[in-house]
Amino acid sequence: MSNKEDKTNVMRMLDQKKIPYTPHGYAHEEDEPVDALSVAEKTGIPIERIYKTLVTRGASGNYFVFVVPGGASLDLKKAAKAAGEKSVAMVKVSELLPLTGYIRGGCSPIGMKKPFPTWFDESALGQETISVSGGRIGRQVEAAPTDLIRVAGAKTADLCSEEEKEEEQ
Repeated sequence: MSNKEDKTNVMRMLDQKKIPYTPHGYAHEEDEPVDALSVAEKTGIPIERIYKTLVTRGASGNYFVFVVPGGASLDLKKAAKAAGEKSVAMVKVSELLPLTGYIRGGCSPIGMKKPFPTWFDESALGQETISVSGGRIGRQVEAAPTDLIRVAGAKTADLCSEEEKEEEQ
């Protein structure tokens, strides 16, 4: 991946901040799913270490970003509590690109058009490394969660539904 064209903005930002990471590339056909399970299968990274980036709008109209394990669901009540909002809702897929600069399946918590308040699920801290989107479909970056949290200017919180947490254990 030393080719300049293979580097995404996410990778350039990590390089700039001298954050060690492992890039992972995978082939993707246009009609294939872009969910975390598909990414896990294609990269060989265990699903519990693949984190997906979800963008929400709060009742106030402000935007918030939540990064949760690929096999889990964001608990919107917990997310709203973390954000200090009455409620939060997922943004429409059509809003993602103009808002973040990323498309669905390639959305990363690092390098969005503008920084939004961001939270990683606290489970990330229990992993040696986690993988997030490298900023486009077919690219993932794996790094220490504390490094990714720091670069994203994020905090951590309990963000996932309880039923799923019990299944993961």
